[in-house]
Amino acid sequence: YVCSTWGNNHFKTFDGDIYQFPGICEYNFASDCRDSYKEFSIHIQRGLNSNNHPEIQYILITIKDFTVYLRPKLAVVDGRIVKTPYYSSGLLIESNDIYTKVYAKLGLTLIWNQEDALMVELDNKFNNHTCGLCGDYNGVPIYNEFISGDASYNSITYGNLQKISKPNTKCEDPDETQALPSCDEHRDECESLLTSSAFADCRLRLNLEMYIQACMQDKCACSENEDSFCLCSTISEYSRQCSHAGGRPSEWRTRDFC
Repeated sequence: YVCSTWGNNHFKTFDGDIYQFPGICEYNFASDCRDSYKEFSIHIQRGLNSNNHPEIQYILITIKDFTVYLRPKLAVVDGRIVKTPYYSSGLLIESNDIYTKVYAKLGLTLIWNQEDALMVELDNKFNNHTCGLCGDYNGVPIYNEFISGDASYNSITYGNLQKISKPNTKCEDPDETQALPSCDEHRDECESLLTSSAFADCRLRLNLEMYIQACMQDKCACSENEDSFCLCSTISEYSRQCSHAGGRPSEWRTRDFC
């Protein structure tokens, strides 16, 4: 039921597929894509922060007739800045220094850490009805996102297809021909971090290998100047997803780590 994006351009679809897409345009993250009346849409725009790390700059949500625009520490509903908690006919927006949360009665929960990590949970009445970077929510990984009929897409092609075209906005599509490095030399470190005793309650709840792969990509991307973002973002996501799946990760952050 959960789609998320975090850290070094990682995405996890509703169907559990994890891929990387480094686009910095505005994209359809997840939308109701039925031809008739669409109940919601969520667009995101990423950019690089002052430390050169990818971050979500804004989120644009339409829910039935409402338009909600979120930036860190700012919520705008139908063009007006609102104080949180904000409640209006089936829509609740909560915000503190760490998270912004949006709950919609139609079956949608959105949680953003106001930096790199966004998680959207959808009611299963939207099965097979969504499109965007989060995929089609049909319960089958890969199919209809990365394999559609006879065509197969890599993650960059798939991501570029989700771009929202806006007049007067120039932003470059990432290059579809660039393959991701294998990063295998970081496997042992990533594996030991994600299988530490703090995550003992998580191993049977999540697909560990996918998070190991994401961690390896993080290490590759940060090989020059390593800082906490390179390691902590995927471990944080693993911890969040574990809690969400009913697990109880114990305290894994220390004074010296993350």
